[in-house]
Amino acid sequence: MGYVKRSLEGWGNGLAGVIIFSGSLPATRVAVAGFSPLFLTSARGLIAASIGAALLLLLRQERPERKDALPLAIVALGVVIGFPLLTALALQHITSAHSIVFLGLLPLATALFGVLRTDERPQWPFWLFSCLGSVTVAAFALSGGGMASLNGDLLMLAAVILCGLGYAEGAQLSRRLGGWQVISWALLLAAPLMLPVTMATLPSSWRSIGASAWFGLGYVSIFSMLIGFVFWYRGLALGGIAGVSQLQLLQPFFGLMLAGWLLREPVAWTMVVSTCLVILCVAFARRFA
Repeated sequence: MGYVKRSLEGWGNGLAGVIIFSGSLPATRVAVAGFSPLFLTSARGLIAASIGAALLLLLRQERPERKDALPLAIVALGVVIGFPLLTALALQHITSAHSIVFLGLLPLATALFGVLRTDERPQWPFWLFSCLGSVTVAAFALSGGGMASLNGDLLMLAAVILCGLGYAEGAQLSRRLGGWQVISWALLLAAPLMLPVTMATLPSSWRSIGASAWFGLGYVSIFSMLIGFVFWYRGLALGGIAGVSQLQLLQPFFGLMLAGWLLREPVAWTMVVSTCLVILCVAFARRFA
């Protein structure tokens, strides 16, 4: 009974994390209308790092060991710097609805880096469905659906790769350090870099920044950068990395609904079809991982 309760709690936490992450791209799309991508990336990191530092101090968490420095740096590169910056740059060229299609590859990227990290040997169908998913995304990008842009598409692909790397490394660390502790330490590690970037990219005029841009900054700073990881890594720890990580397959659906509902962006049928095909490919690939 205790195992069932623990598993259900893990899946519940994982689902909450996925729902929170689903709002990241629409919120970023809104925020880049008022802030530059560099300022948005660095400011969200500093805000989240301040909250994370307070939590670590108040709860008296032990410092990571020296051997954890490189893995934490990889987490910081992937989810603190790489994904936020590259998606902010991409969303200057494409809509959030278009960018969300690429999130269908995020579970696959996480699985691939997990294979490299743990020396697992997937069955051959894993690689077959991996290639089919990649071809589907490439075909959608080249089809011109949803304001296609080569620059935006390439930036999104790079963002997904770095995020998958950060997720896989963070999942490994969370087994020893704890989920929210991993993202908090990674944020603190990146803070010395974020501070001068924030100061150098301050907006020239604060009056021209609308309320929606401030809301977007607040969401990606507090929810996407910190609270989402509290639920996500806790879910992975309680319910199992392999099982709970499959909840990422729902993220494109939630994201497309938010983009259409909140931003009134057109959600073309090609986006929905492409997302469904990618999700099927990733689901089968993960089955044979």
